[in-house]
Amino acid sequence: MSHTTPRVPYTRLSADAYNGLLAVSRTVHGSTLDSELQQLVFLRVSQINGCAYCLDMHATALRKAGVEPRKLDTVAAWRESRFFDARERAALGWAEALTRLPDGAPSDAAFNALAPHFDEQAISDLSMAVAVINAWNRLGAGLLPPLA
Repeated sequence: MSHTTPRVPYTRLSADAYNGLLAVSRTVHGSTLDSELQQLVFLRVSQINGCAYCLDMHATALRKAGVEPRKLDTVAAWRESRFFDARERAALGWAEALTRLPDGAPSDAAFNALAPHFDEQAISDLSMAVAVINAWNRLGAGLLPPLA
C-alpha cells in the first residue's frame, strides 16, 4: 500500500528532535566529505534499510550532479562494479558495516581499508554521515514521510 501522508505527524510531535536531526544533517553535509561520496553512502545505506523516500532523494541528487547512470545502477553491487574507485569502495564498505550491526561489529579489515583514503577527521565525518542517514531511514521507512 502506498502512503501519501506520514503515519504520525512526527515533525510536529517531536519537533525538537526533528529539528535537531536536521541540524546534524546540515553539519554532516558541510563536513570534509565531498557531496558525491556522501550521496553514494546515503544511497547505499538507504538501499539496505529499504527507505524508498531516501532512495528517491539521494538517487535524484546524484543524477542532478551528473553521476554516470551505470554507476548509479550498480550501487547495490559496488563490490563487483567497475565504476567505483578504491576510496568509494572503502567508504561503502564502512557504511555497510556500520549499518548492518546485527551482523556484528565492523571488522578491523573494514576499518583498516579506510586509512589509505581518509584521515581521522574524514573517518569521523563518514561515520557521522552513516549514523545520520540510518536515523533518517528509520523515520522514512517507519513513519512514512509523504513522497514528493
